[in-house]
Amino acid sequence: MTEQYVLDLQEVDETQVAVVGGKGAHLGGLSRIEGIRVPRGFCVTTHAFRRTMAEAPSLEERLDRLARVNPDDREEIRTLSAEIRRTIEDTPLPADLATSITHALARHGEQAAYAVRSSATAEDLPTASFAGQQDTYLNVGGPTAILQHVSRCWASLFTERAVTYRRRNGIDHRTVHMAVVVQQMVFPRAAGILFTADPVTGDRKVATVDAGFGLGEALVSGLVNPDTFKVRHGEVVAKTIAAKQRAVQPLPTGGTQEVSVAAPQQEQPALTDDQVLELVRIGRRIEAHFGRPQDIEWCLTEDDDGDSDGDGDGDGKTVSEAFQIVQSRPITTLYPIPEADDQDHHVYVSVGHQQMMTDAMKPLGYSMWQLTAMVQMHEAGGRLFVDVTRRLASPASRTVLLDLMGKGDPLVRDALETVIDRDDLIPSFVEVPPPPKAPPLADAAPAGPPAGAAPAAPIATDPALVTELIKRSEASVAALERDVRTKTGPALFDFLLEAFEEHKRVLGDPLSMQAVMAGMEATWWLNEKLQEWLGEKNAADTLTLSAPDNITSEMGLALLDVADVIRPHPEVVAFLQGVQDESFLDELPKLAGGTEARDAIQAYLDRYGMRCVGEIDITRPRWSECPTTLVPVILDNVRNFEPGAAEQRFEQGRQRAQQKEQEVLSRLRALPDGDRKADETKEMIDRIRTFIGYREYPKYGIICRYFVYKKALLDEAERLVRAGVLPEREDIFYLTFQELHEVVRSKQLDDQLIPQRKDAFRSYQALTPPRVLTSDGEALTGAYRRDDVPAGALVGLPVSAGTIEGRARVILDMSQADLEAGDILVTSFTDPSWSPLFVGIAGLVTEVGGLMTHGAVIAREYGLPAVVGVEQATRLIRDGQRIRVHGTDGYIEILP
Repeated sequence: MTEQYVLDLQEVDETQVAVVGGKGAHLGGLSRIEGIRVPRGFCVTTHAFRRTMAEAPSLEERLDRLARVNPDDREEIRTLSAEIRRTIEDTPLPADLATSITHALARHGEQAAYAVRSSATAEDLPTASFAGQQDTYLNVGGPTAILQHVSRCWASLFTERAVTYRRRNGIDHRTVHMAVVVQQMVFPRAAGILFTADPVTGDRKVATVDAGFGLGEALVSGLVNPDTFKVRHGEVVAKTIAAKQRAVQPLPTGGTQEVSVAAPQQEQPALTDDQVLELVRIGRRIEAHFGRPQDIEWCLTEDDDGDSDGDGDGDGKTVSEAFQIVQSRPITTLYPIPEADDQDHHVYVSVGHQQMMTDAMKPLGYSMWQLTAMVQMHEAGGRLFVDVTRRLASPASRTVLLDLMGKGDPLVRDALETVIDRDDLIPSFVEVPPPPKAPPLADAAPAGPPAGAAPAAPIATDPALVTELIKRSEASVAALERDVRTKTGPALFDFLLEAFEEHKRVLGDPLSMQAVMAGMEATWWLNEKLQEWLGEKNAADTLTLSAPDNITSEMGLALLDVADVIRPHPEVVAFLQGVQDESFLDELPKLAGGTEARDAIQAYLDRYGMRCVGEIDITRPRWSECPTTLVPVILDNVRNFEPGAAEQRFEQGRQRAQQKEQEVLSRLRALPDGDRKADETKEMIDRIRTFIGYREYPKYGIICRYFVYKKALLDEAERLVRAGVLPEREDIFYLTFQELHEVVRSKQLDDQLIPQRKDAFRSYQALTPPRVLTSDGEALTGAYRRDDVPAGALVGLPVSAGTIEGRARVILDMSQADLEAGDILVTSFTDPSWSPLFVGIAGLVTEVGGLMTHGAVIAREYGLPAVVGVEQATRLIRDGQRIRVHGTDGYIEILP
């Protein structure tokens, strides 16, 4: 079949990205929408690009070199990119290809001026816009110049910024091809950009229009500030008119130039309100056609109707103005909205912020969490959310919800209060019973007891209750491990669905939830009362040091014991410093002391190997699957600690807590009515020390069960691979549990589904999930309403008392940790798997967290000053900077 090198815009649509690139496909689609004006033109197809590239000398060798370059080596990328661009621009177009382009120009008017615009196949996609990555040339005239600019557009596929963008988005340079759009130039009075959803807040009901005089290049390049209009429900609800001193206009001889705007026009709006509303109506039609919010470039041009004197005889021309659309692309930065089966308003709260894991989850991961949660959860952007609309609509439920959210994460509460203040977002529902006093979104468990369940009576302060609960959980996991071994195929999935019910029964055990809440409520009581009676903030932090039965803090101390076994053996230490292969445990017995080291590490993995960073996502590699993750932490412990450090640290914490108890009780007895206050406080101290450690155990039980589920599903995946149904075992991670069940039953899988899911997951990883999200798409992060911190300080939530100065270590990957004594860990979030690092640091700062989330509990357990919920901490604090963490008052100072 003869390849087509040129296609008119009217011949293409948005399904032909591979042939005409993203921009060309969207322009073709736009030209098919009734009532949408698109400048006439044609596309030079990707067939033309590939034909010419095949004749470019040494191009393959340079592309090979570019693929091997370290993505952080900007100088090498810059050099190689420049070489590739010169090669492409210097390669002459094949004669038949050049003829096809000149014939197309003849059809559209050789004397006209044109815009010559790059249109890459990885451009204007739902998951990556590539906005501004390739080149556009305006007001180009004549066949020779247009052919030259087609080559320049091809070459712009390899600008430094385009190469870097592809590397960051995981896109292979060889898989991207370039088409070129050649469109008749329009010379607008005004131009700009229309976003059919608010690009800042994400609100899909608010359209934003940026407008300026002349060509839109002035706005895109940042030369001028635009007029800005916001439109909601068919009304201009806000506008800002900028002083417009400069504009970009076309030159008669080709190209463009900056010009001064005449003084009378500088303060005039580029559009009237009526024109703005007309433009937004056009934008809504375009959005409906493409099925998602759009970033639209528009021009306002003069339009001739052929009858200037208005007498209807066509003897003159009336000049009016009309909008022309020159580009439309998806807005890729918007956070997706959970699907709903109605048109009502909904308000969602992030589960990941409660679970201290805000990364995107793969489909198997989030679907398993949904199936084992105690309340309904909704997926969006690879994260899970709980719909709290009905609770907000009921005054009684609202009060309880806001109180719990405020204790856990003040930013969530502030965001919810912002929503409540808007009368149009919260429907009026019939009063519903208030939810029980459970952890907000159940950080201790996936979702806590069912909404509306009656609060249970308080339990006795009895350590034997905790022992019994732990035995129950261990017995349930042991039964699961025993029974799952004989299950395969569809029978495995039937068994797992039953196991999920047992999972929820264990999780919703009223006694377990009472024990969790007893420790949390004792914490809140002690902090509130001791500040009231003694003027002391966060006194419970010291009282919880080295509390018994805390599986997470024990996990960190146990790795110190592993370091004690390894430290006396220099060969083992040297070997571990170079470990990269996950089979290193098999090699250890060949070294002096290696058998003891292997046994110590293996014993640790037997107890804690089901854990990992982001452990609520079942698809994440567990420590047992990837033990090299622990090696840097073990080596830090070998270097930074003396033998017996675990026992010593625990005992020191226990003694500090005991001393604090005696001090508090003594001070209380000296107060009026002091004996009563001291007795009540003693009761709460006993209660907190009995139950606060158990706060961590339900999560451990969940993750134990998850590892059993995962191993069974991976065994099933192996069978699918052997049967030729799946290419790779881990491909099951990109299927939901329900989809995997069907694949196992039918032995069939759509070949396109896994690649599509992988692309979607990559796009979700680049998104930042909001704490609160509305069904209109508005993302709310909340704010701290405080005026009691020094200027320039970073504000957060105080979760573990004390003040510490030290070197900030910004660490986003636990396996890359390299800590020294006295360092302060700065990271995005810390779930329980980060606890082994806590034994070697002096303080903690995280972007996500609350008073009772895992990182906060363990920071208090170890006596680490900690501030969590610090927005953009990992960006605002540089690795190696000295900082001061005010764990009592909730802020961080960056020191000179």
